[in-house]
Amino acid sequence: MDRTELADFLRRCRTRLAPADVGLSEGPRRRTPGLRREEVARLAGMSTDHYTRLEQARGSHPSRQMLAAVARALRLTGDERDHLFHLAGEEPPRGNRPATEHVRPGLLLLLDRLTDTPAQVVSDRGDILAQNPMAKALHGDASARPEAERNIIWRYFTDPAARDLIPAEDRERAARVAVADLRATFARRPDDARLAGLVRRLRARSEGFAALWDDHRVAVRRSDVKRFLHPVVGLLELDCEVLLNPDHDQRLIVHTARPGSESHERLELLRVVGLQELARG
Repeated sequence: MDRTELADFLRRCRTRLAPADVGLSEGPRRRTPGLRREEVARLAGMSTDHYTRLEQARGSHPSRQMLAAVARALRLTGDERDHLFHLAGEEPPRGNRPATEHVRPGLLLLLDRLTDTPAQVVSDRGDILAQNPMAKALHGDASARPEAERNIIWRYFTDPAARDLIPAEDRERAARVAVADLRATFARRPDDARLAGLVRRLRARSEGFAALWDDHRVAVRRSDVKRFLHPVVGLLELDCEVLLNPDHDQRLIVHTARPGSESHERLELLRVVGLQELARG
């Protein structure tokens, strides 16, 4: 618990609020801006002395219930609430909101402008939500598959064609990274019924997935270098950038080739060949 930082954060949040923001009357002239300590304490359902001690960096460790009440009293945003919990040495509450499948228009516009490199929007469950033409040329058109098969982790463990896109010597690591990332998502949202169903189906369908899941490795997917063995253009070694949306439940995954490399030339060939195939389709 960082008492000094916690005290400073509480003071600053309190002074940013006006009485009208929390349904209180302005009352007599205030010497300083913001709410009074006793007003915050009353809104949080705690004693003024207890709250004052927190602002003076000499209070006892607040309970999780007290932190949640203070966060509500100070009208903290989700990010500010999480910061409050971190300063108190506590893990922030897990939200029960399921991942959204709505891709923001700005993200779709960015996807459309990436014309020379594969890019797709993927949920943290692994569901493919949107692809640009280059991603379809590299990975296949997800929209052409049944909805249940538009998940990259499901396909990897159940469809040999998806695994064939990865060189044999890279497959074990690719599987381990995918399952570790899904484990991290499951820990954040244990009440996500769709996520739990995906894990249940994968465990029943794939012994390899079940073994990796039981190994309980956890790691959020981050930027990496990945290799793909495309049936038309051959081996591609691509830099993989993973960009998170503000809620961290969707990722924009972009694959680029280093200029002047053989993979860069093959990626350009994929753009020509792939777009021709899509046009014929």
